[in-house]
Amino acid sequence: MSIFTNWTDAHTRKFQNDIMCVNHNLASTGLFSDGALADMLDNHPDHMLDVCTMGKDKMYPNKFRTGDFRGCDGKSLIEMVQQGKLYINARRAMNLHPQYNEILQQMYAELSEKTGNKEFNANGGILISSPIAKVPYHTDRQHVVLWHIHGTKRVYVYPMANKFMSDTSYEAVATNTLLDDLPYEDVFDEDATVLTLKGGEMACWQLNQPHRVVNETFCVSIASEYSDHTSALKNSAMYAQAAMRSRFSSKPVWKDTAPPIRLAKAVAGKILKKSGLYKTTITPDFVTFKVDKTAPGYIVDIEPVQRDF
Repeated sequence: MSIFTNWTDAHTRKFQNDIMCVNHNLASTGLFSDGALADMLDNHPDHMLDVCTMGKDKMYPNKFRTGDFRGCDGKSLIEMVQQGKLYINARRAMNLHPQYNEILQQMYAELSEKTGNKEFNANGGILISSPIAKVPYHTDRQHVVLWHIHGTKRVYVYPMANKFMSDTSYEAVATNTLLDDLPYEDVFDEDATVLTLKGGEMACWQLNQPHRVVNETFCVSIASEYSDHTSALKNSAMYAQAAMRSRFSSKPVWKDTAPPIRLAKAVAGKILKKSGLYKTTITPDFVTFKVDKTAPGYIVDIEPVQRDF
């Protein structure tokens, strides 16, 4: 079985360089039916499973809140997602479960063949989200590919410009273990490229390109990510920029910086991180609600407690 059904030379040119969509047939594997996903959830480690809902932060609209899902079986979780306001991320599910990993390896073998890129070291999470779920405006530290399988969702992708993500904002992401959200304003949408994805479409964009997602129906997707020399170099350089900005009140910039300077920043960033001279911000994950099948919307708010599962 070939993963892609309509890949052309134009897709090869656009991959990693521009916004692109292409068709795939992952649904035909049978691994993404409600029953198969319920079985996967029942066997997925708790510490690798996130069940969230959307919050009401003004600067970070729809910022995810973490829920305590313990005691819920996979079938019940999927039913509650279909009817409520929940979002499941089974992190690295495509790596941890052999039948899914077999497909992940094929997905990236075909990407390698079609793009000539041999650096893939992909992780793949399975996203199961409610009809009214929204993913907040954010960036990713690594290259991301969204493989949409069931349902309809709109993906808003924004230009790589300082207006939409400043160096300061990305430095905060690069030096934080949990943060990837960005400050958002409604006016940003005037410049967004909007992709309406149906099941069987894959989408990707440039490294770090800001984006957000709005579901129109119950959705199932794979979000896969991989690092390469470009992403590793930038993340190390931004680590150095964060140190320069906070320790020496300098105003470093990334865009239009000459390649030798970028490389020097990356080397400095690696040294700073490894030596502990500039520490990564470790943000604890707080649980703020309990998933309860008997409650309205399946959500019971609780006093925030640091996640320990």
